[in-house]
Amino acid sequence: MSDSKDPGRKHAGTDGGTRTERIYTEKGAQLAVITIDNPPLNLFDKALMESLAADIAELTADPPRAVLVRAEGKVVSGGVDVHIFDGLSVDEGAELWRTLFARTVHPLEALPCPVIFAAHGLTLTAAFEMALACDILLAGPKATFGLVENVVGLTPSMGGPQRLAERAGSGRARELVMTGDLYDAATLADWGVVNAVHDDVDAAARALAARLADGPTRAHAATKQIVAAWRSGGVAQADSVTPQVSGELFGTEDLRGGVRSFLEVGPGKATYTGR
Repeated sequence: MSDSKDPGRKHAGTDGGTRTERIYTEKGAQLAVITIDNPPLNLFDKALMESLAADIAELTADPPRAVLVRAEGKVVSGGVDVHIFDGLSVDEGAELWRTLFARTVHPLEALPCPVIFAAHGLTLTAAFEMALACDILLAGPKATFGLVENVVGLTPSMGGPQRLAERAGSGRARELVMTGDLYDAATLADWGVVNAVHDDVDAAARALAARLADGPTRAHAATKQIVAAWRSGGVAQADSVTPQVSGELFGTEDLRGGVRSFLEVGPGKATYTGR
């Protein structure tokens, strides 16, 4: 991968937040790297949440062909800054979660390209829930995960329980949330929560992000649409949207070029532009 002309921006000033860099693969595909950088524990405080929402809004307005979410420091995140919850009323608490769904979780899921999360260390609460909203979750062998909101009398409310249930089953989701225990990467890989465990997870995630960025981006977006339909209404709902969603791919340069490449030189030789 080559460096971008844009070295990235860091939101929320020098106190920490996130930064986004747009870089290019060797084949010229653009991918974005969102880095959580709020030392020492990468806590999800108000500034980081605002920074992250701003990054995702920028990617929504001008999508790359793949996104990698990662973190600097010893841990991915020690969770949410509990000061955020102090003194909130019922209505204010509900509004907090509505805002996080509307500005972070749902837009992240809706990006029209593959989104990968790389977890190298401790990944708690909001960071874990964010990871579950990504398409692919990779972990290092020393990564640990937990939804530990019960230590303050709360339940995970950024979509963690339901996305865990989708990946690992409702029984596992209830266990993980109700116990508030920490789970290692190997266990969650066995459960289907983590897609793969790599010794050098950052390198593996960057390589995968580059590979997917070089792929047929419109087809990847269609895959996400079909899976989203299944999530909301099961196989019947997915079947009902597939003809239109997939049919539109026949109007793309990538499908037309991919078919010609297959017929002329065989499989695996096509070059995609994302158009």
